[in-house]
Amino acid sequence: MTAMTTGNPSRADANRRRILDVALAELLRDPDASMDQIARAAGVVRRTVYGHFPSREALISTLVDEAVQALTDADATVREGVEDPAEAVARSVLAIWETADRYRLLIALAQRTVTVQGIRERLAPLRATKIRLLQRGLDQGVFASALPAPALAYVHEQTVFAVMEAVNDGLLTAQEAGRSATVTVLTASGVPASTATALVAEVSAES
Repeated sequence: MTAMTTGNPSRADANRRRILDVALAELLRDPDASMDQIARAAGVVRRTVYGHFPSREALISTLVDEAVQALTDADATVREGVEDPAEAVARSVLAIWETADRYRLLIALAQRTVTVQGIRERLAPLRATKIRLLQRGLDQGVFASALPAPALAYVHEQTVFAVMEAVNDGLLTAQEAGRSATVTVLTASGVPASTATALVAEVSAES
């Protein structure tokens, strides 16, 4: 016998959205925020939160999924119509950084719950796009690296994560970190530092 669905689906969706939005804010404020704290902040009972997310880990996992989707959307938007691989990489990293900066503490938290491997798996589609872009740049001689494109994509990915950690540890400001990460990614691809710096300044000025 099929279980009957009760309640208003649109209200349930609205509750779920509110819980996610509040959970993100609470976890960024307090990475150890409990499900009880999140429920109180969202103005719902604890049972409602668990009705949507069976555990704190499931809630964080959903937030990470949304963060990865936001990164993917930002990357696709800024690269559209850009032919030069170096400019495309610059625009991509700057846009990804701007989006990722909103989720910095969440990603650090997720590494304790979702695991680094889980985050890597979620980033696979975005990484595949980056590999194609890097391969095109290598083929055109825009990039020069001893690493093949797939390995170079991992270097780019880990560079952004490392810069995020540096900001979390107070070694960089978020404002300067985006440009620094982008220049570092480009130089890791074999673009001369002066060229990379000038390109990043130009793209940043446009945006």
